[in-house]
Amino acid sequence: MNEITIRAAGAGDVAAIVALLADDELGRLRESPEDLRPYEAAFAEIAGDPQHVLAVAERDGMVVGTAQLTYLPGLSHRGATRAQIEAVRIGSAARGTGLGSTLITWCVEQARERGCAMVQLTSDAGRTDAHRFYERLGFRASHVGFKLTLDPAH
Repeated sequence: MNEITIRAAGAGDVAAIVALLADDELGRLRESPEDLRPYEAAFAEIAGDPQHVLAVAERDGMVVGTAQLTYLPGLSHRGATRAQIEAVRIGSAARGTGLGSTLITWCVEQARERGCAMVQLTSDAGRTDAHRFYERLGFRASHVGFKLTLDPAH
């Protein structure tokens, strides 16, 4: 495997990131890579907030992976800050190469450097392979998550 570089995403990476988000069975149903406007607006908000890091993994000048890291200060756990990892995607051609482990390890190191007390993530209930992957990296399925989808028109 060629060398991987992990870095903060730039505006020019948005199309590649959206392509990664759409490159699986769940993403195909919810992403719209043909219209980048909402993604570009979201990127501007993420990039403008120091509590968020949108990362890309690059190999040979191509974006092959992504993850978003969000820092959540809180009062519980003695005022601990948590790092939330979201939207982890590895391009289909790069899956099984160790890139996912490299990307998650990078996220954990960023959280450690920031002084976080813990790193947490969610994974769709149907992604059993991803659950085994996270467990191999030391994550525990310690909580049950709930989501409420909101209609932006209301």
